[in-house]
Amino acid sequence: MKTETQTQMTLNQIVDLHSYPLGDTAFQSACRAKIDDTGVLVMPDFTTAAAVKAIHSEGDANQHRVYASAAQHTVYLSPQDPAFAEDHARNRLVTSSKGCITDDVVPADSALRTLYNAPEFRSFLCQVLGESALFEYADPLSSINLHYAQTGQELGWHFDNSSFAITLMVQPPERGGAFEYVSDVRDADTGDMAYGAVADVLDGKTAVQQIIAGAGTLVLFRGRNSIHRVAPNLGARTRMLAVLAYNSAPGIALSEKARLTFFGRTG
Repeated sequence: MKTETQTQMTLNQIVDLHSYPLGDTAFQSACRAKIDDTGVLVMPDFTTAAAVKAIHSEGDANQHRVYASAAQHTVYLSPQDPAFAEDHARNRLVTSSKGCITDDVVPADSALRTLYNAPEFRSFLCQVLGESALFEYADPLSSINLHYAQTGQELGWHFDNSSFAITLMVQPPERGGAFEYVSDVRDADTGDMAYGAVADVLDGKTAVQQIIAGAGTLVLFRGRNSIHRVAPNLGARTRMLAVLAYNSAPGIALSEKARLTFFGRTG
């Protein structure tokens, strides 16, 4: 059940609309050009200090409700294929470990929920990402998540199944925990899985790009063809990251199996 906080913030109290004028067409076009060119858009101090503080307080208050998970998976987020050797890039396993609270735990008047639902924010995302509309998940768990990475926890190298991801850094770690990526490694649409290039990344032979985000940084990332990971948290402070998940069509829900895997329950 959603809990309530004391005061609901408005969008202009949550987002620095002076630095990030969401409704300005020239600003939208510049952001669209950036993500089309590089596959990533990084917006430092997108949210105000007051909003970050409120979201962080909610995260601390609900940390006892975190579902912690650790699993090994392939880079392609699919089962191993017996047609390939176990040490082949297609089948090599990496480790992901994190804690998570789900949408139904996020307070009804949270700044995260206000941002997620704001028409101005969704319109901005549509213009930048080239989507005609964006919709919340039909299940009660998946739309807004808060991820926690404690000391040693990480997300292993992988490609996303979705075409874009939207994250907001709430609390960066003291050390480690950087978002690392290599752009345009594969072409999923043509079936080019780029096994050689993936092996080079896994073996540390390829230079990677890093995003070390401060609190309040919003990141839009196209991870379907760009391999990426979150490096292990090397400090004592928990890395706290909000994930805002949308669909391009209404009525879409994560499967019950996926919800059990990611959240430990289906509803």
